[in-house]
Amino acid sequence: MHIHRVLPRSISMIIKTMRIIESSSLLFLLLLLLLIAATLFSLSLGANDTLTLSQPLSDADDRTLISAGSKFVLGFFTPAAGSAGNRYVGIWYNNISEHTPVWIANRDRPVTSRSGRLSLTTNGTLILTDDKSTVFWSSDSPAVPLANPVARLHDEGNFIVADDSGSVAWESFNFPTDTVLPGMKVRLNLTSGQIGNITSWTSDGNPTRGDYVTGFDLDGDPQIFTWKGKKIFWRGGPWNGYIFTGIPEMRSEILHFEFIVEPQAVVFSYSVTDASVISKFTISYAGILQHLLWVEGLQAWKQYGFTPRDECDSVSPCGPNGVCDPGQETIRCTCLQGFQAKNGTNQYLGVWSDGCVRKTTLDCRNKTDGFLQQSSVKLPDTSRATVDWSTSVSQYQCMERCLANCSCTAYASANISTAGGGSGCIIWTTDLTDVRLYQGGLGQDLFVRLAAVDLVLEVEAHERSHKRRAVVIISVAAVASIFLVAGGACGVWRRKKRQKGGNFDEEKEVKEMDLPLYDLGTIVDATGNFSPENKLGQGGFGPVYKGTLGEGKEIAVKRLSKTSAQGAEEFKNEAMLIAKLQHRNLVRLLGCCVQGGERMLIYEYLSNGSLDAFLFDETKSKLLDWPTRFNIIVGIARGLLYLHQDSRFRIIHRDMKAGNVLLDKDMKPKISDFGMARIFGGEESEVNTRRVVGT
Repeated sequence: MHIHRVLPRSISMIIKTMRIIESSSLLFLLLLLLLIAATLFSLSLGANDTLTLSQPLSDADDRTLISAGSKFVLGFFTPAAGSAGNRYVGIWYNNISEHTPVWIANRDRPVTSRSGRLSLTTNGTLILTDDKSTVFWSSDSPAVPLANPVARLHDEGNFIVADDSGSVAWESFNFPTDTVLPGMKVRLNLTSGQIGNITSWTSDGNPTRGDYVTGFDLDGDPQIFTWKGKKIFWRGGPWNGYIFTGIPEMRSEILHFEFIVEPQAVVFSYSVTDASVISKFTISYAGILQHLLWVEGLQAWKQYGFTPRDECDSVSPCGPNGVCDPGQETIRCTCLQGFQAKNGTNQYLGVWSDGCVRKTTLDCRNKTDGFLQQSSVKLPDTSRATVDWSTSVSQYQCMERCLANCSCTAYASANISTAGGGSGCIIWTTDLTDVRLYQGGLGQDLFVRLAAVDLVLEVEAHERSHKRRAVVIISVAAVASIFLVAGGACGVWRRKKRQKGGNFDEEKEVKEMDLPLYDLGTIVDATGNFSPENKLGQGGFGPVYKGTLGEGKEIAVKRLSKTSAQGAEEFKNEAMLIAKLQHRNLVRLLGCCVQGGERMLIYEYLSNGSLDAFLFDETKSKLLDWPTRFNIIVGIARGLLYLHQDSRFRIIHRDMKAGNVLLDKDMKPKISDFGMARIFGGEESEVNTRRVVGT
């Protein structure tokens, strides 16, 4: 009986187990079929980085191509500040928060609806159309039609059309817009007609070709230029084996540059030594060539170099044979040694367009000429110079070539990356134009040909200068002890005088005001080395720049100009007054920078700028409806009431005007610029001033 009862149970368990296995097998088979179907479907769509004949890119589908390493995206977009209806096909970074296009196909002709469609034709041509088959852009057709063409977005940001054997027919890197990326080869080839210039946008939200073009010119020794229309806007000079002589900022530990010169072509490229660095060179719509790095901590692009950087970077500001020295405070132009002003009257007035001429004519026949070394300069324009890049030509041989040529006016090494002073030879036979000095040992040596008499005079003048300097040093050492002995008594007298209103010791007095002191390096970094693009305006005090501190806080930096009529007194006055004033309708002072001869005031940044920019602008003035105007008037009145009646000190501003009223993002007014302001007594209703000030 016991055996009969156990058997049926065992059979029942076996049957249940078989049913479970059967159902599991069916489930497994179903999952396998789904996986196969999904794989086949994805294959039919093509890889995520690839455009195929059967699968175009449609704006309506919101589909994009993403490079294999997820570094770049290709798709349709509208610029952040652009017209909402304009659609462009472009390439941008995939893993950074700021949408930054680096290449645009149809920059001059946007699609005005979401019906755009990027297709690949059977012969390997890319074509952008809309729903009406209107062609907005197309790539160059291959010379030989491709078999099975595909277009693939690569991790370098390059969009390449090739056949299944890998033969490249077209690539976006050969047709840059406003940006040069690592690995991109920028070419100028006179034989093929390929011109790899980069062209600025028209404005921040409009990628249409703008006014500025940066590229190369092959005349003489090839150089890099920026043109505005047909006029030269900036000259970066020739390549010297390391960098272009007019861009000393190219010296970098993280970047490697390459410039190849061929008989009818040049090729420029660069790479980064650290793969984690995101770098690009861009020409801005204002004509500024910028080197930008992405800073992850700030979630923003940071400018690490730019040109033009100062007035000496404008084209030949000092005329033929003149030298621009950015270290001079006022007149920045001088003549090359051995030269004198061509028009003394004009140059006394600051007009240097006539430049300089030789003091003494060269004497080539008697072979008495020599050379004077001009160090740390941007080499003169080489458009009409002759160049020999041969590494077998030494600097001495270059000098001999110049002496043997009676038309030679100067020489320099073509390549300073080799030992012994460099190799190769550049020879000038015309006036030397667009020469500037660099500080800190940057730049290159230029050897200027002079008549023997001028050479002797210049050398003697140089020696006398050194002797005078030695005498001054000895004299200072001799009398130093006298000043040290007298120092104690003078210190007591100076302290008493300061208590009575004596000289202004900025750093000490700023500390006494209990104001934060900013380091000069911090301000230089925040403003991009006082980049022209960050300049907000100019006043009597000096220029005002926008800056961004390391933590992302935006600031306005008011920099005292060395040539400003306002000086230490106004700086002290403004710092002291605003530090003691707190009101919602007065601009807020964050701190000061007093270092290395610089005096700067650091303010909160007010995004809408000054009131006069709205009042006197036909477009902006329309934004000032009556409620906004009324609130601005009331805000200014409240600020003045606080100054005249409610603050710790009774203050008269003395320079009240629309330009000194700033507007925040909500159009709330704040009174600024207290350099001319003055405190008066609590019982006084009028005060006398010692000078005419204000507006």
